[in-house]
Amino acid sequence: MSRQLALNLRLKDASSFGNFLAGPNREAMEQLRAAVVQAATQANTKPAMIYLWGAEGAGKTHLLQAACRLAQELGIAPAYIPLGDVVALEPSLLEGLEQTPLVCLDDVERVAGRAQWEAALFSLVERRRSGGGMLAVAASAPPDRLGLKLPDLASRLAWGTTYAMQPLSDAQKLEAVQLRARHRGFEMPEDVASYILSRYPRDLPSLFDLLDRIDEASLIRQRRVTIPFLRELEAMRYDDAGIENKS
Repeated sequence: MSRQLALNLRLKDASSFGNFLAGPNREAMEQLRAAVVQAATQANTKPAMIYLWGAEGAGKTHLLQAACRLAQELGIAPAYIPLGDVVALEPSLLEGLEQTPLVCLDDVERVAGRAQWEAALFSLVERRRSGGGMLAVAASAPPDRLGLKLPDLASRLAWGTTYAMQPLSDAQKLEAVQLRARHRGFEMPEDVASYILSRYPRDLPSLFDLLDRIDEASLIRQRRVTIPFLRELEAMRYDDAGIENKS
């Protein structure tokens, strides 16, 4: 993957602060949003770094992409780099980013044990510390538990503010599904959301993917999203929606 392609943002349509159900992660969300606004509106802003860690589906990627979307809305060009694709990328991708007002690095755990990538990441953090702008990082574990081999890289990743992303409760997941539905332009009654939570995998990526497919099916069939409609889709194994429960 070329540097140009990697830095070309391909953000999910739903990734915004407005449709993020923060729950126990409100402080992380608010601090990240405030840091982006500061980076966009204040000249010579002091360097800032926010490190988010937690399990898959905790909302880390959503927040990084929401930060990039807000930056774009405020008129600055961010860089979002998904290091989950590290095998296809070159460490030189991180060169020159000290001039970018907002840099978001996702899946940082994927560079652990890769000497060239660890060195490139160390160099980037050092350059950001001596310059300005905002660096937002997401990983599956705190810096000292990533298995990094390069001395001092873990401490460099911890120089900013670190937040452990907490999972949502089932009640909050229900709210998150309803919120996502509203941002897609339709209302999902509480009984429908509860039905989905009782019959399908409850991790948020799976729930949101299911919601996308339900929305597509309802548009194709010109139907409201109701429990009878979902049961009809389940019975028909509606191929276009790809909906099949796990019960």
